[in-house]
Amino acid sequence: MEKKEHWENVYATKSQDQMSWYRDHLDNSLKLILQTGVEKDAAIIDVGGGSSTLVDDLLDRGFSDVFVLDISGTAIAKSKERLGASAQMVNWIVADITKADLPDDRFDVWHDRAVFHFLTDAADRRKYVDLVMRALKPGGHLIVASFGLAGPQKCSGLDVVRYSPETMHGEFGEQFALVESVDETHNTPFGTTQEFIYCYFRKAI
Repeated sequence: MEKKEHWENVYATKSQDQMSWYRDHLDNSLKLILQTGVEKDAAIIDVGGGSSTLVDDLLDRGFSDVFVLDISGTAIAKSKERLGASAQMVNWIVADITKADLPDDRFDVWHDRAVFHFLTDAADRRKYVDLVMRALKPGGHLIVASFGLAGPQKCSGLDVVRYSPETMHGEFGEQFALVESVDETHNTPFGTTQEFIYCYFRKAI
């Protein structure tokens, strides 16, 4: 099954709160985004935002240049429905992040919770990193959350790559300084726990 078909099926057959990664609010993501100190008109992209409520929380806090990218049009449609009229304030992109075409030097903050760890092919990870290098402004902020070393080896039937802050930093290279890492024990809707790590990087100027 192709990646897009897989994720369209996941979002078409499950409600938001049946996804293993679901949280009412992405508290650590929001905390790190606010910690960057960017202005309310900063360009923020949530990669793999799908049906996540992070976009709701960003809009509630007055951010006005928000992008949500996801491979699943179904997931984005659900977010639009949830947001109602506020959905018009968001830039929606349906794309595979390894094939996406984004403007150069466009974003102040790049956020990704639980997409990068699905890139098990080194060539796909390189495409991702190259896109971040092009699309994130000099001095911009990169926040990537993935399963930690004690996290699951699979998610939604797909293999994943687990990371430590050091190995995640190794993927992005010396152009990115690791500012902070945060451990999270995520409680799934099914009563199990998953180890996540959040890595906050700053791109060189």
